[in-house]
Amino acid sequence: MTRVVVTGGNGKLGRAVVAHLGEHGYEVVNLDRTGRPPQTRIDLTDYGQTAEALTGIDDRYGSVDAVVHLAAIPAPGLLPNAATFHNNMLATFNVFQAAKLAGITNVVWASSETVLGLPFTTPPPYIPVDEEYPARPESTYSLVKHLEEQMAAQFCRWNPELKMIGLRFSNVMDPEDYAEFPSFDADPRSRSWNLWGYIDARDGAQAVRKALEFEGTGTEVFIIANADTVMSRTSASLAAEVFPGVPVTKELGEHETLLSIDKARRVLGYEPEHSWRS
Repeated sequence: MTRVVVTGGNGKLGRAVVAHLGEHGYEVVNLDRTGRPPQTRIDLTDYGQTAEALTGIDDRYGSVDAVVHLAAIPAPGLLPNAATFHNNMLATFNVFQAAKLAGITNVVWASSETVLGLPFTTPPPYIPVDEEYPARPESTYSLVKHLEEQMAAQFCRWNPELKMIGLRFSNVMDPEDYAEFPSFDADPRSRSWNLWGYIDARDGAQAVRKALEFEGTGTEVFIIANADTVMSRTSASLAAEVFPGVPVTKELGEHETLLSIDKARRVLGYEPEHSWRS
């Protein structure tokens, strides 16, 4: 049985990841600032706590095989910019460095769709967006996500046996959130900030597992979204109305996501199983 530490396991995505990995035979250790036993409470901005958590805590558990790092202040504006930067950047460095100390070579972490240029007040270079153009962070939160990707590349350069996969998750949704989706049709611009994308937490969890199980080394980043948009209107009509000057690089399916998941499908074998439409 593979023992996986999940940081931020009490969050919206974290809960789905903890459940999904458990259902697929993993032994999961949930590290979070909140919660009750058997969860372990931790402050990831404290390197000593982080290092101990990834090398084993007394009678709780011993060595760790892999890390899924989800813990963070989850969006811009929730705290002042400097506080967001300090918390998220330091916590991620501590997790990466503690994994190095513990000899863990399988690391998956939550990057973000925001590095693609959200909220797209400056239009994207083309549609659907993918991983091929340089990061365009437009907030301190997004800047940290970009720097995390750069930092992971250097950790992997230092250790050729290390695998670090950054998952650029779209806006995470639970099934109970879907009741609101039909109201989005009233104003197509209200959700254009992320090209009308979303990720069902259960499909996000599938992507985490696929990333853990991917056999490879080095750093890779993947956009993780659902296969469709949050809208009832066609994807082509949305792109034409809201981003009329942006090149569309392929023929779009009726409700096809404009956050390309082609790379995740091709490399990880990721395939969304859920949709708000069903």
